[in-house]
Amino acid sequence: MSTKPDYANWMPAEMVYGGAFGAGLLAAADAVVSRSDLPYRKPFSILLKAGAGAAGIWTVYSYAARSAFSYEGKRQLSRDIIEGIAEYVNLPEGGTCLDVGCGSGALTIAVAKRNPEATVTGIDPWGMEYRDFSRQVCIDNAETEGVNNVRFEKGNAVKLDYPDESFDAVTSNYVYHNISGKNKQDLLVETLRVLKKGGTFAIHDLMSESRYGDMTSFVKKLKNMGYEEVRLIDTRREFFKNPMEANVLMLGGSRLLVGRK
Repeated sequence: MSTKPDYANWMPAEMVYGGAFGAGLLAAADAVVSRSDLPYRKPFSILLKAGAGAAGIWTVYSYAARSAFSYEGKRQLSRDIIEGIAEYVNLPEGGTCLDVGCGSGALTIAVAKRNPEATVTGIDPWGMEYRDFSRQVCIDNAETEGVNNVRFEKGNAVKLDYPDESFDAVTSNYVYHNISGKNKQDLLVETLRVLKKGGTFAIHDLMSESRYGDMTSFVKKLKNMGYEEVRLIDTRREFFKNPMEANVLMLGGSRLLVGRK
């Protein structure tokens, strides 16, 4: 067993290497085309240069993002975000919490460490999109951290396999925006369905209007339904160094929805 947890990285190394390889390949192709006698050589060369430039920009971005998200690097942005969300999850003795889309178990474990007398369940589909994340990785990380008040189960945020009002708290981090073809506010409602009356929620995601619609109206809707202390927090100012850092990392829509049912 490793002496340190492996929470992997939100930006896979393949993204960085793929961008660099693509940029190099397109640049090499442009060099060949530029020296050839092919018809339409100039338009092809322009397209290849543009493609190489775009791939180069992606390589720089993905490298910067991977460095920022790394738990081993200097910035450790992932840790700041995870710990920041966990601070909003306070459970009673014997309480239960559901972490939707737990990935490598980082948020599940952080909440469990802050609430040692409670039980925290992390669920995830663990698909090929994030090959570094798996149930076994979560279990290994919990053991490495010395945390035993957690459990990990396969699950899907679209339809949670739990009855209404099953948990004292629900939480999530950067999950729902990855689910295509589904109304994001409906996903929030599905998550809140399994929250007990009086339970708390802390859900973090890219809640831009283009993805989520009018979240100000959604907050009002929850309050009208009887939810209390509902707030939408701009985490660009709370978890990041400043809004510019979030924007550069394409996380400018980061918001944390908190409240009590």
